[in-house]
Amino acid sequence: MRRAFFISVFIASCGLASGQQLPLYSQYLYNKFLVNPAVAGSDGYTSFNLTAREQWVGYYGAPRTFSFSAQWRLLKRSYILKHTSARRTIYRPATDGRVGLGGYVFSNRNGLVQRTGFQLSYAYHMWIQPQTQLSMGLAFTGYHFKIDEKQINFEDPNEPWLNDNLRRGIFVPDATFGIYILNAKYNAGFSAEQLFEASAKLGDKAYSNYNLQRHYYLFGAYYFELNPLWELEPSFLFRMSEELRPQADVGVTFIYDKGFWTGLAYRTNGAVIANVGVQYQNMFIGYGFDFTLQEIQRVTYGTHEITLALKFGDSARRYRWLDRY
Repeated sequence: MRRAFFISVFIASCGLASGQQLPLYSQYLYNKFLVNPAVAGSDGYTSFNLTAREQWVGYYGAPRTFSFSAQWRLLKRSYILKHTSARRTIYRPATDGRVGLGGYVFSNRNGLVQRTGFQLSYAYHMWIQPQTQLSMGLAFTGYHFKIDEKQINFEDPNEPWLNDNLRRGIFVPDATFGIYILNAKYNAGFSAEQLFEASAKLGDKAYSNYNLQRHYYLFGAYYFELNPLWELEPSFLFRMSEELRPQADVGVTFIYDKGFWTGLAYRTNGAVIANVGVQYQNMFIGYGFDFTLQEIQRVTYGTHEITLALKFGDSARRYRWLDRY
């Protein structure tokens, strides 16, 4: 009975966030690479990004995510300056560098479940119109999947549960595919994660139906220039899995002088998301706060997410136009 009780706790923790197996991000607009490998190197920058997210602060066992990512473009030559008119100059590549590379390491905890691993991405970029780029990406993911037995106490030191794969953990390989379209005025992407749907073989019939399901992401954004200083960016992110009810983030961001932004979004499972950020030279700092409209908000202090990023290559390696951060 004691073993069955903790198995039930584990299964409940897996379904705590509506079947949430992969981490959520509130500031995905500022690092789309975390949800789509085709983004790697798409803007011509070399970028480093650190994200820390604490979901439902104050609630024991709530999801917690840390990630560090890097991405860059392999350029065959430096970019050259071309004069298009007496008043306008633009950067164009002498020869296109079509390959983007990237990777990140992550640690994600959700209840008793812990995932620690990495992802390596390859992206191929091509111009389909003078100012529209189509990118396709493929990523390999590997992570260690385990249950934190330190959070459970057993009276019997010979309890079989303590010696099976659930405690020791397993290595799970998987893959992600993505498509990304980037233009000076808009961007859109689609990706599918956990393509292999690797089963977590934990050595007990109770887990025979616990699979790592495919997750699908569709996002997009459009830029409206209100005046020389202000821009308006409506955006959406749609996510679903084969068992998770479809969920969408719909929001709008105001950008001031390309160096300060603030926005508000609504998540369809009942949450309001506020974010604010600033750019200083090649450094970007963003903060997001989620206020859930569900009952759990009464016992938490909300969800907090911090993003720190560095971007290099704003001269000889820059593109004809730059994807806004």
